[in-house]
Order: sequence, then structure tokens, then C-alpha cells
Amino acid sequence: MEHIKMERALLIYNPSAGKISAASRLHDIIKYLLEVGFEVIPYPTKKQGDAQKKAAQASKEFRNIIAVGGDGTLHEIVNGLGENMGSINLGIIPAGTSNDFARALGIPTDTAGAVQVIGRKKIKRVDIGMINERFFINVAGGGNLTNVSYEVPRKLKTYLGQLAYYAKSLEELPRLRPVKVRIKTPELIIDEEIMLFLAANSRTAGGFELLAPKASFSDGLLDLIVVKKLSLAEFISLAAVCLSGEHINHPKVIYLQTSKVEVTSREKVSLNTDGEYAGLLPCSIKILPGRLNLYMP
Repeated sequence: MEHIKMERALLIYNPSAGKISAASRLHDIIKYLLEVGFEVIPYPTKKQGDAQKKAAQASKEFRNIIAVGGDGTLHEIVNGLGENMGSINLGIIPAGTSNDFARALGIPTDTAGAVQVIGRKKIKRVDIGMINERFFINVAGGGNLTNVSYEVPRKLKTYLGQLAYYAKSLEELPRLRPVKVRIKTPELIIDEEIMLFLAANSRTAGGFELLAPKASFSDGLLDLIVVKKLSLAEFISLAAVCLSGEHINHPKVIYLQTSKVEVTSREKVSLNTDGEYAGLLPCSIKILPGRLNLYMP
């Protein structure tokens, strides 16, 4: 039997994440990781901000961090690592309500499969986004569609499926108000009323496999999606074609790849990064190529 060289890793897990809690899977996770050569020190998060604080401390003591949770946990960890991101190898065991980033990377959702990926010890450098002073892994955006409660009427939810989870304000749709913004990229200036804008680092966001169909987390580009002013009926038909990625050809959608986006407005417009509230406009969004080291399939 060949001898596996053991590596130390900090395991940051959100005990309450996902349908099957990460806490109940912890024993298996630790056992599988030992089998592939990782000796782990588990750290459970108790409240929002814990993963970020712990990752900031850990970046001085560990070379490996393994995240067990969803997009929210990963978002906190990369913000904790900050400038030390380049010296840490990050492994992902998807366990959240929303695992868009892991899905886009092709990381299996089952524990054993995700651990196998880490066990192969293949590191790939991936891009990370930055909005104002905050890093994001997957998507940053703004508009009136991104800032109301998660409670969505059942009828709209069946129509719109997972978009409801991201948009979080579909109960407001009948009285949805477009906002006047100025969006500036090196390629284009948009100065008009819009429903929302999203800058994506990977193809998958809001539960949609193809929200940004041309996106790649290693191309050094952001994929910008801008939904212009439209009626409720137009919005529902647009949401329906999102599943196939065809929305990028819709007459009311602007889709382009760029390295930098600046957005301003005279109105009060909420921002959202990786599904978390992120303050108000104005914002400056950019891509940081190859900044994060990930254990990849």
C-alpha cells in the first residue's frame, strides 16, 4: 500500500448549510479527507462573518482551507483571505442552498465525489471579481430586482423557478420600477432605464446553468448582462428563456464581455454580491485574473 503524504487543512463548515446539514455529514467528510491525505482541523461557523474572520486568521497558519457550505460561505472565505489569497489552496465541498460556483466548476455535489477532487491535488488558478472593496466569486449586480425579501408568491415561483431565489423581489414585480443608471465599460456606455445589471464570473448564477452562457472563470473577463426597461409580461417571458441561455439574444438584453464595469445612478439602487446585500450604488466592478488557487476536477 502506498504511503500518502499527509497535509494539514482548516475545514471551515457552516453547520446549518443545505438540505442535509453539513454538521451531520462532518464525520464522513473528515474520514474521506483522511483517506486522501488531509488531516483537518474543523471550525464550525456560528453567525454571519465567522467564516471571513477565521479565513483571515488561517491564512497566516495554513496552506489549505476546505470550505463546506454554499456560495455564501465561499464568499466570506475569499473576503477573509483577501490579499493572502495567492498563498492558500482552497478546496470546496458543496453543502449550501445555493452552490452555483461549485456547479460551474464541475465539482460533484456528493461528499465523496467532492473529496476525490481535493484528493487529486490538482490546483488551478481561477479569476475572482471585485465590487468596490469586496471580492466576489460568482456574480455581482444591482437594480430593483435584487433587494426585497426571499418570500416569493408560489405562482410566480412556478413560472420563474430559481430566478425567484436570486431576484428575491418577484412579489414586487407588478409594481416594479426601472432605474435610470449610467453603466460604463471600456467597450460601451449605457445611459438609460434598466431593470437590473449582473456582472458574472461563471456561467451559473441564481440557479440558472446558463445565466452567462459565454462566461469562464479563467478568461480574465466579466460577463455583463443588462436587462432594459420592460413590462411584467415581457419580464416573465424573458425569465422563461433564461433556462436555455437564449435570453442573451432578447431585444431588451445587453450582453457583453469586459474587464471593468462602472455604474452610477441618482437613484437609490441596491447591490448584491453572491446573493448577499452589498450596499448601494455607485459601484466599480473588475476582474482579478487567476487570483484564487482551487482544487479542481
